[in-house]
Amino acid sequence: MKRFLISAAFALFAPAAFAQLPPAPVGDPAHPETIIEFGAPQTVIVDTEAGEVVFEALIADSDTERQRGLMFRESLADNEGMLFDYQEVQTVSMWMRNTLIPLDLIYIAPDGEILKIIANARPHSLRSLPSDFPVLGVLEVRGGLTRDAGIQPGDTVRHAMFGNTEVAVSEDDSDAEEDANPDGDVDADAAAAPEEE
Repeated sequence: MKRFLISAAFALFAPAAFAQLPPAPVGDPAHPETIIEFGAPQTVIVDTEAGEVVFEALIADSDTERQRGLMFRESLADNEGMLFDYQEVQTVSMWMRNTLIPLDLIYIAPDGEILKIIANARPHSLRSLPSDFPVLGVLEVRGGLTRDAGIQPGDTVRHAMFGNTEVAVSEDDSDAEEDANPDGDVDADAAAAPEEE
């Protein structure tokens, strides 16, 4: 009976043990001592029914940056995230190797439309998390935040990579500018005035 219980326990835990990958060597993006230099965060805006949700996101637009992702991060503020730029439209799959915190994964079409969300992806999981649709990018944010902020499929993500960051000038604004200076000329006196020290 004792041997049976030990065998049963091994059968329960063996799949998890075998699912672990060997440690990555130094220099590999999956090694904690490998330094990956991301640029400065960029503003990413999600338009929801309730209004805008604004993130300052790191951009992962190279293979090395995409491989590292948010591995080894111990926390993520509500306004932080990472935007994966795949450069071309394709079906992608993510995983949570070496990821210490739960994340929400937002899969985004080339025009910025959110196609799919995987909420609270489990830390350290090697399970494949596919987009199911061709996408141009994936935005990763704190686990549970999409629910908390009301972000859902059909909402729009705005960033330069989706070509939807231009803000249109309303006709009222352009009319007001014309009324203020109908000829569009620069005031000669103002232009010639010396700068004050």
